[in-house]
Amino acid sequence: MASPTRLRLICLPQAGAGAGAFGSWRAHLPAGVELAPVELPGRGTRSEERLPDSLEETAEQLVAALAGEFEVPFVLFGHSLGGLIAHQVTLLLERRGGPLPLATVVAAARAPHLPPAEKLSELRDVELLRWLVGQDAIPRELFAYPDFLRTVLAGIRKDFTLADAHVLPAPDPVRTPLHVLGGVKDTVAPAEHLHHWSACAAGEYSLAVLEGGHDFPRTAPDAVVASLRDLLPQGTWPDHHP
Repeated sequence: MASPTRLRLICLPQAGAGAGAFGSWRAHLPAGVELAPVELPGRGTRSEERLPDSLEETAEQLVAALAGEFEVPFVLFGHSLGGLIAHQVTLLLERRGGPLPLATVVAAARAPHLPPAEKLSELRDVELLRWLVGQDAIPRELFAYPDFLRTVLAGIRKDFTLADAHVLPAPDPVRTPLHVLGGVKDTVAPAEHLHHWSACAAGEYSLAVLEGGHDFPRTAPDAVVASLRDLLPQGTWPDHHP
C-alpha cells in the first residue's frame, strides 16, 4: 500500500527540458514525498501547445493548472528557467492570498532583476548548438536526426527568448522562504552572482553552493534532495524510506 502524500515537490525544468528531467530524483525520496514534475507547454506531451509570451503568462497558466496540487504541503523547485518561473509563481500566489509553498527553491538561475550575461536566444543555430554541446545539455545522438534536431533547437530557443526577456525593473521580494542553490562549476549562473537573489527575499533566505555545473540538479540528485530535506522546517520531511 502506497504511503499517503505528506509533501509534494512541484518541480519546474530548465530551458528545453520536460518533466522527465527530474526522473533521477525518485530513488532518493522517502515514502510520503511525492515528486510532481511539471510538463510546460511546447515540449514533451504538450509539444503542440503554444508557448506563453512571457514568464508572467506562464505563471498565470501554471497557477490555474496546478490548483489541485496545492491541497497538500508543497515546495516549488525550479531549475534555471524553472527557477525564474518558480519565483513568479510564488509572487502570484502571495498576491492572491495563497495557498503558499512551504518554500521556493531556485537552482542555477540568475536573479530576475539582473539582465542575462549573454542573450542565448540571439545566437545563430550553429552557435546555439555549440553552446549546448559545451554545456553537455543536448544528447549527441540527436546529431543523427538533423530534422528533429532543428525542432529541438527551435523549442530551446523559444525558452531562452522567454528567459532573456524576463528582467524585472527592480527586485520583487517574496515573503515565502526563498532558498537558492548553485553549482560551484556553473558558468551560466555563476555561484558568485547568486547572492543577488537575497534582494528577492522578504523573509527567510539561504544560499548554498553544491558540486557540479549548471546541470547539477540532474547530475547530483542525491545532493539536491538532501539539501531540500535540510532546508525545510523540522518534521516536514518524512524520515522513513520505502
